[in-house]
Amino acid sequence: MDVARVVEGVLEGERRAVARAISMVEDGADGLPELIAGLNPRTGTAYTVGLTGSPGVGKSSLAAELLTVARRHDRTVAVLAVDPTSPFTGGALLGDRLRMQSHATDPGVFIRSMASRGHLGGLALAAPEAVRVLDASGADLVIVETVGVGQAEVEVATAADTTLVVVAPGWGDAVQASKAGILEIADVFVVNKADRTGADEAARDLDVMLKMGPEMEWTPPVVRTSTQSHEGVDDLWEAIEGHRKHLESSGELERRRRARILREVEDMVSIRLRTRAALLLEAGALESLADDLVARQVDPYRATAILLERMEGR
Repeated sequence: MDVARVVEGVLEGERRAVARAISMVEDGADGLPELIAGLNPRTGTAYTVGLTGSPGVGKSSLAAELLTVARRHDRTVAVLAVDPTSPFTGGALLGDRLRMQSHATDPGVFIRSMASRGHLGGLALAAPEAVRVLDASGADLVIVETVGVGQAEVEVATAADTTLVVVAPGWGDAVQASKAGILEIADVFVVNKADRTGADEAARDLDVMLKMGPEMEWTPPVVRTSTQSHEGVDDLWEAIEGHRKHLESSGELERRRRARILREVEDMVSIRLRTRAALLLEAGALESLADDLVARQVDPYRATAILLERMEGR
């Protein structure tokens, strides 16, 4: 594969090149470092919005509605629907494609589903790299949608500048939502399917939880939407724009992005060190260390020190 040609195509906004680049991210292709090195200088302009929430709350329909509003504001948009849970689907989420079919022929819209098929770091690292590709391709707005709600999805959603947590009437036990970590990552709460019974109660529950929580510089607004009647989507857009203005004026956007890229590099280093440690433990030279660990003749702290010394060449 001519990686330089893929880089050139992505920077020119060629859809085929963008699709090829994201496939390289999914597969953990050999040319991935060269790809990211070529694209990285042209990133940093796209604004990213993460969409997370339990299956069935209408995230894909909501993403389609946000697409419509964004295009009305002359923003070019890329949607990345990620599937952290299934190694078998390959991320080919037919439902997402069907719900966003009205945007399929719009040259200002790019829609892609993905899963981590071979990426060493899983989607926690693959998603930011895919967003980097879309950013370099010229998208003004990148919407990152996760399939479910759990730790993996939370990690993917936090790759965004603004994170939307979507719930629906009868969304269930708030304690379970807290365990999943979605309350802590929300910048905006969305009560979708607000035309159904129970929407008022769901919004009220969220308001109560926010009031009971610690005082924050930014209090996540609770927005009610209905993708059936198209109600509340403009309010949601205003909430996203309001959060963006808050981040920019307070300097928090730069701080978040700095922390995010440092965490990404830290994760990459951690994964590589873990891989090297596993190889050393399996190698014959350190086979006795593994035996000593199992026999409890060496404790894990001492074994860690020995591994680090070996990796540092001491």
